[in-house]
Amino acid sequence: MHGDNHVARIEVPMPQMGESIAEGTVSRWLKQVGDTVERDEPILEISTDKVDAEIPAPQSGTLVEVAVEEGETVEVGTIVAYIDTEGGQASSDEDEADESEDEPTAADEDPSADEDDADEGDEADEGLSEADSPSEEDDRDEPESAEERLKQRSTPVVRRMADEHGVELSEVKGSGHAGRVTKQDLLDHMEKAEKAPDSGDEPAEEKAAPRKKEAAPARTEQRPAAAAPSELWKTFYGEVQHPEFPVRDADRVETMDKIRRLTAEHMVVAKRIVPHVHSFIEIDFTRVDRIRRENKKKWSEQGARVSFTAFVTWAISRVLRDFPMVNATASGNNIIYRGNVNVGIAVDLDPGLIVPVIRDADHLSLVGIGTKVVDLAERARSRRLSPDEIQGATFSITNPGVLGTMVGLPIIPKGTAGILGTGAIEKRVVVVEDPETGEDSIAIRKRSIFSLGYDHRIVDGADAARFLYALKEMLEAFPEDA
Repeated sequence: MHGDNHVARIEVPMPQMGESIAEGTVSRWLKQVGDTVERDEPILEISTDKVDAEIPAPQSGTLVEVAVEEGETVEVGTIVAYIDTEGGQASSDEDEADESEDEPTAADEDPSADEDDADEGDEADEGLSEADSPSEEDDRDEPESAEERLKQRSTPVVRRMADEHGVELSEVKGSGHAGRVTKQDLLDHMEKAEKAPDSGDEPAEEKAAPRKKEAAPARTEQRPAAAAPSELWKTFYGEVQHPEFPVRDADRVETMDKIRRLTAEHMVVAKRIVPHVHSFIEIDFTRVDRIRRENKKKWSEQGARVSFTAFVTWAISRVLRDFPMVNATASGNNIIYRGNVNVGIAVDLDPGLIVPVIRDADHLSLVGIGTKVVDLAERARSRRLSPDEIQGATFSITNPGVLGTMVGLPIIPKGTAGILGTGAIEKRVVVVEDPETGEDSIAIRKRSIFSLGYDHRIVDGADAARFLYALKEMLEAFPEDA
């Protein structure tokens, strides 16, 4: 039943928008079924707990199917749409069901896909579950509707979990779009089965074993490499449950939206796993301020803008070379010392937050970093960042001081060991010592308080103190030719 115009159909998967992000929500479809799309033209907007972004078409063609509706949240790798690159019209539902098993995946063709998601991507390539298999195609009297196919289809993570626990997805009541079985549906189903007096042929103790805390390490050993970091962490430390409180008469109650709920969950998990310690230092920005003012016109003529954040990023990228434990991450009983210095810069979206990454910042000049900071911030606010531009940070900087805050105590992002919080740069009256005579005097200087949040499993207090002092020396004696 396959015509020649069907072989050019490609899949559009939910992209990996960050190393710790396992799912995303379709916010809005920018194109409708039947619309012609150009390569790299945005076709939908998605939201995660870390980023809102427009997703471009991987190839030119015609949008022939939308598999995930607006407002629906799906796992990374889930197919959200199909594009016919030969511009044909939408085919029958029966042909679509057949083709979803045979066609190549966009995940394999997308160079931005994580290697860690390879196994999970392979599962996504299988397309339909056994219930959707076209092997008995001759027995079909009528083609299935798109809604029926969606009801039978589940995400790779859900199918893997069901297979691991011996659960038939057809027996699970789905709460997702068109009755699709979600991960929570599967967990609820297994919990009910454990509590039931007679849960089938398999002993109740055996079914409950994977949910016992002491069994977690063994389960993790056997998990496929494709499991997202956030899923692995939940295996060790359990699901996040927020306590509930009584509501008073004058109160207003709103249910958390998906983005806020995931943000709350990830922050709790980050604090639960990493033993946070913060150290502080005050830095004199008088020299940096002078260099910036003296070169502002020249940089402007070059089309460059160099902010205080650019100075800090340049200095941080050089200091990190000498403190590999701060540019590292704890992985099981190992420490991964990162070979690159990739600095994430938090950008306020008002509301929301995103952290684009300046890769190999230690190889860039001050003007180069300044240009990168401005470019990434502008494209972040206009939601034009690509997925790979918000991944791979080895260290992060957040700047609450731009809004007048004296200093902050930021939470360390997953997969890293440190984050720098920069406070407001303000004029202060201080005592300064003349380097030649040693005499003290009162002066007005531009100064700021910095906080370093670090993972105390691999960074000691003395390491943090030396790191901050080296950063202070670098900024207070900033080179003229950086």
